[in-house]
Amino acid sequence: MTFQSVRDLSVAGKRVFLRADLNVPLKDGQITDATRIEATLPTLDFLLKAGASVVMASHLGRPKGEGFEEAFSLKPVASWLKAKGYEASLAPGVTGDAVEAAAKVLQPGQVLLLENLRFDKGETKNKAEFAASLAKLAEAYVDDAFGAAHRAHASVAGMVGDFPKGSVAAGFLMEKELKALGRVLHNPEQPLVVIFGGSKVSDKIELIQNFLGKASAILIGGAMSYTFLKAMGQPIGTSLCEGDKLDLALSLMKEAESKGTKLLLPVDHVAAPEFKADAPCLVTDGVAIPEGQMGLDIGPETVALYADEIRSAKTLLWNGPMGVFEMEPFASGTLSIAEELAKAADAGAFVLVGGGDSVAAVNQADLASRMSHVSTGGGASLEFLSGLTLPGVAALEG
Repeated sequence: MTFQSVRDLSVAGKRVFLRADLNVPLKDGQITDATRIEATLPTLDFLLKAGASVVMASHLGRPKGEGFEEAFSLKPVASWLKAKGYEASLAPGVTGDAVEAAAKVLQPGQVLLLENLRFDKGETKNKAEFAASLAKLAEAYVDDAFGAAHRAHASVAGMVGDFPKGSVAAGFLMEKELKALGRVLHNPEQPLVVIFGGSKVSDKIELIQNFLGKASAILIGGAMSYTFLKAMGQPIGTSLCEGDKLDLALSLMKEAESKGTKLLLPVDHVAAPEFKADAPCLVTDGVAIPEGQMGLDIGPETVALYADEIRSAKTLLWNGPMGVFEMEPFASGTLSIAEELAKAADAGAFVLVGGGDSVAAVNQADLASRMSHVSTGGGASLEFLSGLTLPGVAALEG
């Protein structure tokens, strides 16, 4: 990956366009979790201390794209920044004469926050005219919104080519994500072990395929494991299963074998007759799930088997829970794997956790701080790890 870091830019006295991820949850016009804003502050602070003025931009939610909508305004973000001591003001719109005028009078150390980029359809449709009007607002471009890097939108990809190559860079958050994900994807320290969970094989096809031949072992959990087990002829009771993906599951297992990657499946399960927290549950004796029971977590034998693989690894990737960890009786498998990964990181392995549910699980177990890197990229990290080109990353690489 060849991209400039924000620390490589000369920004004193310049206006810098900072594409951030400020897509924060709101309730009654108040921010309920400012994590995403806080994550981009190191980049913002660096630019301001280096003598830049900053035009900051983000999307928030899914407005119609037909102009201003109060419920999706970035006004609460502007207020939050002001309350933290930033000399920040909210622009009177996204583009146009009044916005250009507000950008032109910015002084070093000041921040102009644009209104929600998605108030204009030109953002999501990546219209050249809209991208050019955004680029007019600044002399350099910094992208710190990794979570939006998989979208070919105007502020992420379209406008970047309007800046000289030497004036385009990744912010600290973007740089950290790309380096961590790259460390797993390109030349990982071996052995590399990946743990994939979640409900559907179809959601993880590219992800699994991209690690066949790269990983020494792939450990499968969650509902997607039942599709693999059924494809092998194992009884799965009433467990979730993608009936139209059985042939795909078999072909993935054959490909794993031919490429020298062990593809491990659960050898026992925690099962219950229905999908309820208070349902009577049992641990299966072996891999077969009895008639009338549905698998809702991996069992203790599987945890032990997977823990052995995790302990042997130097690089680890985890994406997707091992069961219905939101329900206490079915959380043990996921939380045990999280604990094993934390121990592996403590012992010097590089451990990357990516994907919303896995991130939620390590937070629930209070283990996030012990992991080497917890990716907040969601869909972007999934696509990157699947080997797909992200428009936002391609734009930075020029």
